[in-house]
Amino acid sequence: MLSLNGTIAEDSWFDDDVTPAMFKDELMSGNGDITVWINSPGGDCVAAAQIYNMLSEYPGKVTVKIDGLAASAASVIAMAGNEVYMSPVSMMMIHNPATIAFGDHNEMEKAIELLDAVKESIINAYVIKTGLSRAKLSHLMDAETWMDANKAVELGFADGILYGETTENVTDSGAVSVENSVMFSRKAVNNALVNKLEAKYGRARKPMQEQAEIKPAEVNKVTDQTESDSGTGRSADELRERLNFIKRFI
Repeated sequence: MLSLNGTIAEDSWFDDDVTPAMFKDELMSGNGDITVWINSPGGDCVAAAQIYNMLSEYPGKVTVKIDGLAASAASVIAMAGNEVYMSPVSMMMIHNPATIAFGDHNEMEKAIELLDAVKESIINAYVIKTGLSRAKLSHLMDAETWMDANKAVELGFADGILYGETTENVTDSGAVSVENSVMFSRKAVNNALVNKLEAKYGRARKPMQEQAEIKPAEVNKVTDQTESDSGTGRSADELRERLNFIKRFI
């Protein structure tokens, strides 16, 4: 049994870092079928790729069991398992790769090209395991998608759930449908909140008190020194502009 517990890194800076060199030593210390337990927030995608390749090349059967979290680069490593099982209380998360860049526009363009290439390489691992289309996987990564065990099984990221059976039914056509699965998209939630705010307060050329359903008389009680008795108030144009600005960054 091997344990991948901690951040994945090229070099170990902390005691809980997992490096390819450390993992290789443990992997090659025995023989036969192995079980890899994963609880990791992810880390360096190149280091994760090396560990993924080690497991893919391993001559014995590789069973991956996720007992806590397999996020980001750790989810890529999990895809190397011949069989992948998740604890009913575990989570898996996939998202776009990220980096830090410094320099002029040429350096920024190179960073973008690098991230695009890294994303495609990550999708390769997901496609092999799940059979989902590259477009579908790309959208899931764009949205920073969190999956519970049932959803991971439903989408093909996992093969089963530990300590019990999936909450699933067989339809008349013979297909398996998983119930009560959960998939959380941070981007979708953020956009839903912004859209809700915009729907309520983002109407052009409407007085703020009218949008908030406050009577002019009530507004005058508080703002009689700054608002006129006509109740025309201030429009929400500025708020809409800010909401549109926020949308570009979530």
